Amino acid sequence: MPLMKDRFRGFLPVVVDIETGGFNCHTDALLEMAITQLAMNEQGELVIEATHSRNIEPFEGANLDPAALEFTGIDPENPLRGAVPEAIALGELFSIIRLSVKENQCNRAVLVGHNAHFDAGFLNVATERAGLKRNPFHPFSYFDTATLAGLAFGHTVLARACSLADIPFDNNEAHSAHYDAVKTAELFCLIVNRWQALGGWPLTVQAEGLE
Repeated sequence: MPLMKDRFRGFLPVVVDIETGGFNCHTDALLEMAITQLAMNEQGELVIEATHSRNIEPFEGANLDPAALEFTGIDPENPLRGAVPEAIALGELFSIIRLSVKENQCNRAVLVGHNAHFDAGFLNVATERAGLKRNPFHPFSYFDTATLAGLAFGHTVLARACSLADIPFDNNEAHSAHYDAVKTAELFCLIVNRWQALGGWPLTVQAEGLE
């Protein structure tokens, strides 16, 4: 049976989406984070396994840009959010990822994101701010679905790429970390699986004159 550890040189891809109070990872609040776990079926195709999300309290002194809040529709003061501090949210999600890495016999997780540098920037800064020492993600390698979608479908915007890939996308649900993580995961799986269906994986190397 195909194993995930053999597909990405020991890396376990984990889809991440983060919603924030602005664009500056050093000053602006981290408000939501979701992770979507992936698995490999008997045909060697990637499939979605589960999605976990947390609503997060703005850290002390965090900037909250009104334009960003209007864009995401997040009300940080809403008590129904059930938000928790960064250290708790990240700690819980990291524990889930570490267990998945172990179960898949992988060495480390690699972040999959749409414009992955944005999510990775906020995640890495928040991890340092919270004093968490065991970040399961590779420190600088990412899989960026904006880049992959540009290659596969000629478009880099998530909603448009999903439309071109025949993945249902509801703009009314967008900019929720949970929803966007799932859609990013669906797009990533589709592109990876289509590459396999086209004969791009597994790789076959034949040396001249050797069987």
